[in-house]
Amino acid sequence: MAGTRKLGKPTDQRIAMLKTQTTDLLLNGKIRTTEARAKEIKSIVDSIIALAVKEKDNFEEVEVKVVKAKLDSKGHKVTEKATSKNGKDYLKVVKEEKKEKRQKDMPSRLNARRKIMRKVNKVEGTDVMAKLFGEIASKYEGRQGGYTRILKCENRKGDNATEVILELV
Repeated sequence: MAGTRKLGKPTDQRIAMLKTQTTDLLLNGKIRTTEARAKEIKSIVDSIIALAVKEKDNFEEVEVKVVKAKLDSKGHKVTEKATSKNGKDYLKVVKEEKKEKRQKDMPSRLNARRKIMRKVNKVEGTDVMAKLFGEIASKYEGRQGGYTRILKCENRKGDNATEVILELV
């Protein structure tokens, strides 16, 4: 007996589709898909959220020295004239040092983050991990599983496939 549904696709396409739909569900809160796909995605998302809830507060605040280019009022890098060993002049970017407080993951949270990143796509412009560990994990903190729900809809017009709405509870 197979461990997962094949969904009528080769392995690489199936994994890519499940990653994409998992990411969409975490970002948007609900997706509309077929019943078989929804059952696969439900198990993936439930395990991801359980891991995020478990490791939500497992970090420490660390003060880090950061060296950045100094910026002027327009947002351009500030430069100064310098002379090289052979006597030629060039422009050198002025650097400034600051100390910042950052979150440093403990080893188990780092491992959880890496496990989740294997099952979720990177999205340009949004941080899926920050949303997962911050917003979603705090929402389900006291809950013991059952983070998603499947609502049945009408069949799809073209191929009569059973469609469902998969949403975060």
